[in-house]
Amino acid sequence: MSGKIIAPRKRIVFLIDGLGLGGAERLLVIYLQYLDRARFEPRVCVMQVKNGNPIAAEIEKLGVPIDTVPVKRLADPRALPRLLGYLRRMRPAVLHTQLEFADTLGCTAAKMLGIPTVSTLHTADAPQKGEKSYRRLKLRWWILRHIATRVIAVSEGTRRHHLRVGKLPPEKVVTLHNGIDLSRFTPIPPAKTAALRASLGIPADAPLLITVAVLRPPKGIQFLLEALPDILKVVPETRYLIVGDGDHREKLKSIAAEKGVSDRVIFAGSRRNIPPLLAAADIFVLPTLTEALPTVLAEAMAAEKPIVAGDVGGVPEMVDDGRNGLLVPPADPRALTDACVKLLENPERAREMGRTGRKIVAERFDIRRQVRRLEELYLDVCGER
Repeated sequence: MSGKIIAPRKRIVFLIDGLGLGGAERLLVIYLQYLDRARFEPRVCVMQVKNGNPIAAEIEKLGVPIDTVPVKRLADPRALPRLLGYLRRMRPAVLHTQLEFADTLGCTAAKMLGIPTVSTLHTADAPQKGEKSYRRLKLRWWILRHIATRVIAVSEGTRRHHLRVGKLPPEKVVTLHNGIDLSRFTPIPPAKTAALRASLGIPADAPLLITVAVLRPPKGIQFLLEALPDILKVVPETRYLIVGDGDHREKLKSIAAEKGVSDRVIFAGSRRNIPPLLAAADIFVLPTLTEALPTVLAEAMAAEKPIVAGDVGGVPEMVDDGRNGLLVPPADPRALTDACVKLLENPERAREMGRTGRKIVAERFDIRRQVRRLEELYLDVCGER
C-alpha cells in the first residue's frame, strides 16, 4: 500500500512590536487569514502592549496563538535572553519580524540560533542625524544589512530608500506590495449608505470627502483643513469625514475651529468596518507628507473611489495621476483645493476614476496573490525552492 507523503507544516513565528491599529498590524491579520495552513503553522509573538493591542482579538478569531515576550526598551539587558529562550522553545522554520524592536532584537536572536529571517520594512524612515531615533535606525539598518536573511519593502520607493540611505544590499531586499481582500468591497445598497450618512449627521446629497488614517502630523490632514474654506467657496455643501484617532485629534479640531469649518468636519473616531464608510463618500483624500505604501489607498480604490493624495513615497505606485486619482505636492493647501474642486465639479470623471482604481487594485494589490509570493519567500529562505 502506497500513499502520498505529507510534509510537516513549517512553523512561522511573526514577531511584532505591538498589536495596535497601525498598517503593519492590520496587514499581519490579512496575511494570517490567507496563509496556507496546510503548509504553514503560524504563531504571533508580541513585545509590547499598544493602545490595548486591539488587533489581538482579530488574530485570535483566526485561531492563531499569540505569545508575549515583554520588552520595554531596546537596551533592556533581559530582552535578548528572553527572546532566545522563546525561540528555542518554538523552533520556527522562519522568523518574520516587523517594526523596530522586532527587527533589531528578533534578527539578532534568530541569527544566534541559526533560524532564517524575513523582515518587512513598512516605512521610509528619515530621522535627522543626532536624534535618538536616528541612532536606533542606524543599528536596525546594520542588523538588516548583515544579519537578516531577507528583507521585504512594501513599495519600490521604500526599497530604493533603504538601499540608498540604509546601504542594504540589493540582492537581499525584495518589493512585495501590501495587499487587500477585494471580497470585502462589494456594492452597498444606497439605502444603507444614506442611513450611515444620517447617523453621522451628513446630508444624503452632500458631496463628501473622506480620510481614513491614524491622526498624527505626517498624515497631513491639517493641510486639507486649511484648504477646506476655499473648497467650500466653490462647492458650499461639501462635508469632510475624518475616520481614525490619535494624538493629533485635538489639534485638528482646533484648526477646524480656527478656519470656521467645524460644522462641515465630522470626526468619526476609530472604526473597524471601513468599507461602508468608503461607500458613503465621494472622494478619498490622503494629504500625507510621507508614506511607504498606504493600504488604505488600495481599500479606497477597491471601493471605487477617486483619490486625491500626496505625491510622496510609494503613493505614485498606487495612484496613476489622471487615471484613478490626482497627485498633489505635499503640504500644499492650494493644490489640495484645486484637485478636490476639480473632482467635485466633475462627478462623472470622478466616477470613471473610481472604476479605473478598482481595476488597478485587482491587478496589483490582491492579497491572495501577495500571500502566495510571501509563501514562496518562506520556502526560499528555508532552502526548499
